[in-house]
Amino acid sequence: MNHRPESMMATVRLDQKSRALVRNIPDSYSNAMANYFGTGPTDIGAARSQHAAYIEALTSNGVEVTIMDADNNHPDCVFVEDQAVVIDGHVLLPVAGHESRRGEQPPIAEFLSKALHGHHICKMELPAMMDGGDILRLGNLFFVGRSTRTNDSGINELRSLIEHLGHELRVVDIPNHALHLTSISSTPSDEIILAPEGYLTSESFGDLPDGCEVIMMPEGEVYGCNTIGLPGNKVIIAEGYPTVKSTLESRGFETIVLDMSQIRAADASPTCCSIFY
Repeated sequence: MNHRPESMMATVRLDQKSRALVRNIPDSYSNAMANYFGTGPTDIGAARSQHAAYIEALTSNGVEVTIMDADNNHPDCVFVEDQAVVIDGHVLLPVAGHESRRGEQPPIAEFLSKALHGHHICKMELPAMMDGGDILRLGNLFFVGRSTRTNDSGINELRSLIEHLGHELRVVDIPNHALHLTSISSTPSDEIILAPEGYLTSESFGDLPDGCEVIMMPEGEVYGCNTIGLPGNKVIIAEGYPTVKSTLESRGFETIVLDMSQIRAADASPTCCSIFY
């Protein structure tokens, strides 16, 4: 079995960010779900421009990006993060927490099975449900959100995989006014968790390894807490969250600021749009 250290965005260390899978925005994107951050996309042209800038930010920082065709039957298909969990030579294909999104997975699964030949692939079955956006990795410590999209059966299947690999999994209860764990937190580096007041506390994550910390952000900058750390102390952040930006820059990060407004309109964040593998 191949155990190359390759992972998806929410479950990846900085040294593993070399290749990413993204998916184009469909013509039906205006019908994407929106219940938390947004009220629905209003400008597909702007969304595609923002998505192109996102891809450029990855490629210009050394990431090899594969772009998958959109599926107009699935308005949310651009948000690939939810459809596969790739951790240390294993691929877990979850059952999406919203039934309308389950048809997005087959081409992603097919791509990963070919690109990651030799990885062990396992498919979750109902009643287990999980969205990849509920998984966060800090070094070799994993967190999973118990949310409207991820249930205890799904968490138990993930725990079996994580513990098989010798890692620890901790459960974080997601408040009703949030969608996913990564909607409200991220790891811009292997030592830092960003999280917002009013949604989580530093205690939500338990005791962290030496040298690691939770940095709390203002409640009004919850969307800005979703970031993508890249090698070279660079980090992709959404435009419009000055405390997030200044806090990261004060710690030596170079911020790459992107307009994510039409992505946010569909309740999605930067990490939602890619799988690192």
